[in-house]
Amino acid sequence: MARSVVRAERAGYGDVGQDEGVERARYGWQEWAWDASLFEGSASYYRRGRIPYAEGLADSLATALDLAGQGRLLDVGCGPGIVALRLASLFEEVVGVDPDPGMLEEARQASRLEGLTNASWVQLRAEDLPAGLGTFRVITFAQSFHWMDRAKVASAVRSMIEPDGAVVQIDPGRDGAASHPSTGPHPSVPFDEIDRLRRHYLGPDRRAGQSYRNTSPSGEDAVFQAAGFLPEVLVPVTDRRVLDRSTDDLVAWVFSASSTAPHLFGDELDRFEADLRALLDDASPSGHFSVPLSDTILRIRRPSQDAALDGLSAHR
Repeated sequence: MARSVVRAERAGYGDVGQDEGVERARYGWQEWAWDASLFEGSASYYRRGRIPYAEGLADSLATALDLAGQGRLLDVGCGPGIVALRLASLFEEVVGVDPDPGMLEEARQASRLEGLTNASWVQLRAEDLPAGLGTFRVITFAQSFHWMDRAKVASAVRSMIEPDGAVVQIDPGRDGAASHPSTGPHPSVPFDEIDRLRRHYLGPDRRAGQSYRNTSPSGEDAVFQAAGFLPEVLVPVTDRRVLDRSTDDLVAWVFSASSTAPHLFGDELDRFEADLRALLDDASPSGHFSVPLSDTILRIRRPSQDAALDGLSAHR
């Protein structure tokens, strides 16, 4: 289990599910319960720290779903609005929902800076949908669905999607697991050393809010099919870039992750950051790291019309 636990921390660069048939880990996702401190203090680091989605994300989504500036987008677990704002030009209206007020304030500031007038932000847990928000042409989840009561949320968004619409999970891939062989001119990110430092300060199990969570679920397509969606269609969005990431970028990445959110360190936050910077300076005295990117994957799920008819029959 040690390998999957280490990989799971790279939530800022993608997420992984527990392998089928593997013995359940201590503090698995099945026992975990959400609380409001999950990303406490992380919002101001998130936009800088998280790796970017592929540059062709909006164009690929527009082509796959025939989008041309009409309809509404709902981004569930929107964080600081990275995906919602990236896609805003494809829709008449964009609504982002997230339970973290700090994330929503970052989203509001970003939308003002970009001069966007078609975006609104609602503090709301996904489990409270549909919450009177109406129906949508597209509903997106970007690095968020694994934190939710998946069956409940999938059922809720099924009731909110228009007949010709789609639910789309946006998977940015994983840093250090590029879709191409280029490595770049600078040292790689010392993931293992960063994880050892986390364990030194916070212990062997991964913090997630006020409790622990060492794994994330898989099998999302089965969850959505059970809620009345067709099997997913995968659309890869090629990304051949190798980013030049600074020490400050990587510090922001660490603090943007739930398992190393700033609030978890208490009075030792400054000391942890100093140790983290020293570790990164040792790994790359120039303060630069090469980060090859993997392709962004669009997981597109359209509503099953048979499921809709079954639902109508069940209520007669």
